[in-house]
Amino acid sequence: MTDSPPRFAPRGDHESIETGTAFAPKLDADGLIVAIAVDADDGEVLMVAHMNAEALARTVETGEGWFWSRSRRKLWKKGEESGNVLAIDDIRVDCDQDAILLKARIAGSGVACHQGYRSCFYRSVPTGAAPTPETTLAFDHAMRRVEHKS
Repeated sequence: MTDSPPRFAPRGDHESIETGTAFAPKLDADGLIVAIAVDADDGEVLMVAHMNAEALARTVETGEGWFWSRSRRKLWKKGEESGNVLAIDDIRVDCDQDAILLKARIAGSGVACHQGYRSCFYRSVPTGAAPTPETTLAFDHAMRRVEHKS
C-alpha cells in the first residue's frame, strides 16, 4: 500500500505559520482541529464541530461542510440526513492555524442544530455570580426552532 500524497503544507517555523501563505493546519493530539461555522451574511455563530484531515480536505474540495464525529468516531457531512447542508462561501484559518472558520449558508430548513434551532447556541449562561449545580440556562426565545428528529 502506498502513502497518499500530503494534503497540507508541513508546519514551518512560527513566523511562516503566522504570516506566510502556506496552508499548514495544526491538528491536535487526536488529529482534530476546531471548526466554527458562521452565517455568511450576518456572522451569527451557527455551530462548532471538529474536523480531521479528511473532513477538512473534503470541505475544501467540495465546498460543503464535512466533520469528524468524536462520539460516533466517523466522518459526517452536515445535512446528510436533515438536508440542512452547509454550503461554504469562505474558509478562514486563524493566526496559528489551529482553528477553522467557515462562512456558510444553510440549505434545507435553514437550521444548523440537530435540535432544530438555527444555531447550536440557543441558551445563555447567567453571569454575575459563581456557578453552582443549580445554575439555570436561559433559552433565547427569539431564536426560531423547527421540528427535529428525535
